[in-house]
Amino acid sequence: MPPTSETLTAERILEATEDVLRRHGPAKATVVDVARALGVSHGSVYRHFRTKAALREAVTKRWLDRTTEELAGIVAATDRDPQTRLRDWLAALLEAKRRKAGDDPELFATYSVLAADAGEVVGAHLTELTDQLTEIVRAGVAAGTFTTPDPATTARALFHATGRFHDPGYAREWERPEVWDDFAAVVDMLVRGLRA
Repeated sequence: MPPTSETLTAERILEATEDVLRRHGPAKATVVDVARALGVSHGSVYRHFRTKAALREAVTKRWLDRTTEELAGIVAATDRDPQTRLRDWLAALLEAKRRKAGDDPELFATYSVLAADAGEVVGAHLTELTDQLTEIVRAGVAAGTFTTPDPATTARALFHATGRFHDPGYAREWERPEVWDDFAAVVDMLVRGLRA
């Protein structure tokens, strides 16, 4: 094991875990592999993450949070009209998922497996996404752009109606040339339905 000069942090462990998962996949990757990649003992990794399951949940959360953080900027752009923010948020979600699936297919496949085991982490991620959508819909109602009696229910409906464009189960479809045309047609229909 090579000596490490950097302080061992949770972030360094998560970065190394991603590399190990990319190389070995979720079935074969171990905490010992992560420790070896960092040049530390596996006990050092366990000081930060008490179990292998906790490490896997943390790395899954980190991966999902990248998307949430990217979308948060669109939600926060309150100087833009809500209809544009809604369209941009949905498009950014599709693009983020397409990038993850296309740029690093091994890691995308790995996270699909890990996400199935990290129910609470995935549930929290989905709640965070629908909360972001709710904020945009509420802003639209406040501006008189959208009409809906319940922005939270509407946000969940929007999320489910566009699932084909962000649910990992549809990843193979995202590379089809007509995916953006299909996406635009669905979003246009949804926005028309929300207009006051």
